[in-house]
Amino acid sequence: MFKLNLFKNIGVPLYLFIYLIIPYSAITQTLSVNLERNLENSLNGRDLEFFRKYFRNEENKNITKQFSKIINDFPDSKWKIKRLKSQIPNKDIFRIKVSGKKIVNGEIHILESNFDYFFSIINGKIDKGIIKNLFTTIRNDNNNVDISFKIPDKVLTGSKYDIDIILNKPLEEVIIAGAIKPHQVNSLFEQEILLEPLASGGIFKMTRAPSKTGIQIWSGIIAHPEGMITFTKSIDIVDEI
Repeated sequence: MFKLNLFKNIGVPLYLFIYLIIPYSAITQTLSVNLERNLENSLNGRDLEFFRKYFRNEENKNITKQFSKIINDFPDSKWKIKRLKSQIPNKDIFRIKVSGKKIVNGEIHILESNFDYFFSIINGKIDKGIIKNLFTTIRNDNNNVDISFKIPDKVLTGSKYDIDIILNKPLEEVIIAGAIKPHQVNSLFEQEILLEPLASGGIFKMTRAPSKTGIQIWSGIIAHPEGMITFTKSIDIVDEI
C-alpha cells in the first residue's frame, strides 16, 4: 500500500480541496450591484485587500490564508461566477468554477472545481453562506484516463447510498491503486489516505448517510499508469427530497 504523503513532492496535496469549503460572508452593500462581477474580479485580481476590507475581522485572517494557499499552489487559477435563479426565499446562489494548471517535474497538473454557493444578504452584507454540489479534481493524466464519477449530490439522512468511481477501460495485468474516505466540512486536513490495488477496475462503495442533516465530504485518489487523479465531492444530507 501507498501513503498519500509519498505524492506530496509532485504538488497534489488533498487538503487543497478543502480551501473551497470555507463559507464566505460579510461583503458590504457597496458591492450589491453586480456582486458576482466584483467578487470574480477580486479573486482573479488576487486582491487580498478586498478580503481585508469586506470580510469580518474573525474570518479575515483565515480566508486570506486559505486563498493565498490556492494561488500559491496554482498561481494561474481563474474564477468564473454566475448568478443562478433561486427558488429558495431570501437566498441567492452563485455557481462558481475554478480552473488552473501548473507544471511539476515536467508534468502538467490540472485543477477543475465546480460548486454552488448559497447565501443571504442581510443589512447589505452576504451572510449564512454555504457551499453545495462541490466537485473538484486535480489530475496529471492529460485526460487520458477514461473515468466516471457516480456520486450523488444529495441523499436522505440515515439512508444507504452508492459511490462508484469507474475506470471505463480497465487495464489488464496492470495494478491500479486507489482509495476514498470521508471528511468533515471545514477540516483543514493533511491526513494519510492509504492506497490499495483496485482489482475491480474502480472504487465501488456502499455507505450510509449521517443521521443528521448537513454536508458530507468524500475525497479520494486514483493512481494509474497514465497519471494520478485526486478528487473531492460534497453530498448534501437532507431530511426530505
